[in-house]
Formats: sequence, C-alpha cells, structure tokens
Amino acid sequence: MHLIVPFALGGATDIVARILAPALGETLAQPFVVENRPGAAGNIGVELVVRASPDGYTVLVGNISTNAINPTAFAATLKFDPAKELAPVTLLASVPNVLVSGAAFPPANFKDLIEYARARPGEMNYSNPLGSYSHLDTLDLLARTGVKAVLIPSKGAGSTLTSIINGEIHFSFLNAASITPHVKGGRMKAFATTARARLPDLPEVPTLAEVGFPEVGSVNWNGFFMPAKTPRPIVGKLHSATLRVMQRMQVQDAFVNSAVPMTLSKSPEEFQEFVTAEIKRWARIIRDNDIRLE
Repeated sequence: MHLIVPFALGGATDIVARILAPALGETLAQPFVVENRPGAAGNIGVELVVRASPDGYTVLVGNISTNAINPTAFAATLKFDPAKELAPVTLLASVPNVLVSGAAFPPANFKDLIEYARARPGEMNYSNPLGSYSHLDTLDLLARTGVKAVLIPSKGAGSTLTSIINGEIHFSFLNAASITPHVKGGRMKAFATTARARLPDLPEVPTLAEVGFPEVGSVNWNGFFMPAKTPRPIVGKLHSATLRVMQRMQVQDAFVNSAVPMTLSKSPEEFQEFVTAEIKRWARIIRDNDIRLE
C-alpha cells in the first residue's frame, strides 16, 4: 500500500501519514509505505493517484489545498479534476495555522509585526505554496493590514519551516503541528493562530480574532482519497480500518503529541459532502480575489 503525500517532509500532511502508516499496516496485514511527491502546489502527487490503478493499493493523503482549492485555482492548467477523479474515504485531521517568524526577527508580537512590516513596504517576504490555503490567508491578511510583502513560493511546509528558522523568510502561516516544537524550543516566534481558541500547547499565542482579525484564517484538513474507480467495498474497507486504527490509544497520543487534532468522517459519503462544500466555498473566495494560477 502506497500513501502518497503530495508535499515535502515535515508538514502536517506528512505527519498524519507517518502516524497512520504503521498502524494501518498492522490492521490490514499489509505494509504501508509513505511516499512524498511534492511539486506544483501538490498537483504532482494528486495526479499520480488519479492515474494509478484503482486496485486499492494507492492512497492520497490530500488536504484543503490539493482537494478544495486547487480544482479552482489551477482550473486553467489542470489535466484532471480531483472532484471527479478521486473517491473521498475519510477526514483525518484539522490543523490550525500559526503566523510565525524566525527567532531573530525583531517584532515581539502581532502588533509589532504589522508596524514593522508597514514601515518597510516591499522589503518583507513570506513563503507558501502558490494557491495554498496559507497563501490565500496571507493575501487576505496583507490586504486587511495594508502590508506589502513579497511571496517566495515553496514546495511545502517543510521547506518553508527551514527557511523561517534560518531567517531566509521573514514570516509565514504554518500549521501548528509543524511549528509547535520549534516555538517551544525558541527557534521560532509565534504571533497569532487561526484557531477559534488559544492552542493548549501554545497558550501565550493569541488568536487572530483576539488581535482584531476574526475573518482571517483557515484550518488545514487532511483526508484519504483513492482513484475514483476504486470499488466501493475497498473504499469502505479503508474507511473502517482507519476508524479502528484511530481508536487506538497510542495513535491518539501520537496525534496529541504532534499537535494534530483528530477529525473523522462517519462514512465516505459524509466526507464526500464535506469536500464538495469546501470546493464551492473556496471557488467563491478565489473568484472574489481574482486569483489565477498556472
């Protein structure tokens, strides 16, 4: 069994895949191999699964970007339609984002960050995969605060995280699962989170609502997808196995320790409805912001 992660090592999608792979392997008596296939905002990995044989042996660990945003943002260039060519299996997790910088970046809090960046129009940079939810969230925040900054496109959260710590990138929205150990270890600063309430692992970090921007920010969800023509009994078998695995205490502990909130679908049909609604929501946001990506 191949779990295809369409991003580089280190992001929330990769973390979720590597927590579940060994447990699923035990449950289904089948080795699960995690393969990172980053590039083109996740579209390379998604296309690999779309083109795979629908025999149940290739599974996409997709997310909000690959399966809700990209179908509209890259509509002009995509050679496939994720909504039609992938079968949703189950939601796995929903991870809030955190606005972060490297430890050496001068601003101490959110207000300082905005004032510092406003005083240096065009001198600040940020990094996200083109068209990702974090990219769109940053564009929204920049527009609302009047900050002018330069996008440095990345292949995924892992590469952005390294660049933030090294000081090559000034600030970025990254998922809480990726940044929490680095914030606690003093390698990064955290200014605000997209969560509805303060995160238990980062209680000192305010929400965007607390700093005056309740409309800004998304939560990164992850889920399993299989090629659309995969027989429904196979889709159902993976859904059932995933639910059993995620009831194990050691798996739940691994999610908690990784700062990844577990979120499950009752059925593949429920997840299908969720994904359809997300595609419609992001299509409106992308149209309203006149975003076109290639």
